[in-house]
Amino acid sequence: MGSGNGKVYATVVLIRLIYAGMHILTKAAFNEGTSTTVFVFYRHAVAAIFLLPFAFLEIRKRPAPPLTFRLSVKIFAHGFYGMAGTINLYCIGLKYASATSSSAIFNIVPVVAFILAVMFRMETLKLRSVHGMAKASGILLCVAGVVVLALYQGPQLKSMNHHQLLQHHVSAAAAHHSNREWALGIFLMTTSVVIWSLWTVKQGPLLLEYPSKLLNTTLQCAFASVQSLAIALALERDFSRWKLAGPVSLASVLFTGIVVAAISYYLQIWVIEKKGPVFLSMSMPLSLVFTMAIASFLLGEDVSLGSIIGSVLLVAGLYNVLWGKSREDKQQAAAGETTTDSGRDKAEDVEKNAAAVQPADGEEEQDHGTHGDARGRGQSLT
Repeated sequence: MGSGNGKVYATVVLIRLIYAGMHILTKAAFNEGTSTTVFVFYRHAVAAIFLLPFAFLEIRKRPAPPLTFRLSVKIFAHGFYGMAGTINLYCIGLKYASATSSSAIFNIVPVVAFILAVMFRMETLKLRSVHGMAKASGILLCVAGVVVLALYQGPQLKSMNHHQLLQHHVSAAAAHHSNREWALGIFLMTTSVVIWSLWTVKQGPLLLEYPSKLLNTTLQCAFASVQSLAIALALERDFSRWKLAGPVSLASVLFTGIVVAAISYYLQIWVIEKKGPVFLSMSMPLSLVFTMAIASFLLGEDVSLGSIIGSVLLVAGLYNVLWGKSREDKQQAAAGETTTDSGRDKAEDVEKNAAAVQPADGEEEQDHGTHGDARGRGQSLT
């Protein structure tokens, strides 16, 4: 039991390190001068190429679910808004903001997913209950956290490390951003997280129609590659910008395309099967801590007071919503057990009453005949 839990905890830490690496390496690639739209195309193309052999092996083991034209269009649409569109928005936002703020905003994913689930009547929000008030306060804290991140920076807490590993890759254009660019970056990243949360909510119904997780993911990555190529061709007309700016950009494309898009996906599924989705969601602030520490060391990012306050509000909002959801689930489970026990007690009472009036052997045969005659008369009347 202990070793099993140890593996789960180690996997969760690994997942959060992977996402911290995603924020940092992606920001480093943009600091190096790589185009955001070209980066997104390469990322999805690498993910699709990496997943295709596994998809073919999956098809050889068991037949693929039937793929109709209507279902193909639906998967294409999910790939567009959930992968190509949202990651382009996220990358443009990250270019104008910081890796730490990006990691902080990711904490609202479970909260936004819950709001959308309430809107689609997949979840409930009872404001008169304790768990309902906890969820509502968590939503308000998350909104406040995003507003603080976008509109307030405050004093800068300088990095303690003055010899950053990736500092020499920062281009002059990426060194400083105005308050307006920073606010735009926070807005775009928040929008991308909201869209991505919608995508996660909609994956459940989609998997009911096309139950193979691997083939579903591979198809969406393949479609997102084509869509990202179209977006890049439309927005990046200078073909000299299609070349990756340096080794950090190449490492970022490979890391986000293979490790983040493919490997971490299955690690998360494994953790959810072992401990449930709430346990995985509660570990999300670890990515923020890892990102803040590593970005200071590798990128030389200064952390503003506004980023710290906003991050605290986002994490507090996340835990309020998760606590409220956990309390509601426990109450529903307890109510279900009470109903079951009540039904069992009633059944036992009926059995006891039946036993109390059960006739003796001699009377049983006589009553059988009487009941049989009555049954026969009842049937003849009908």
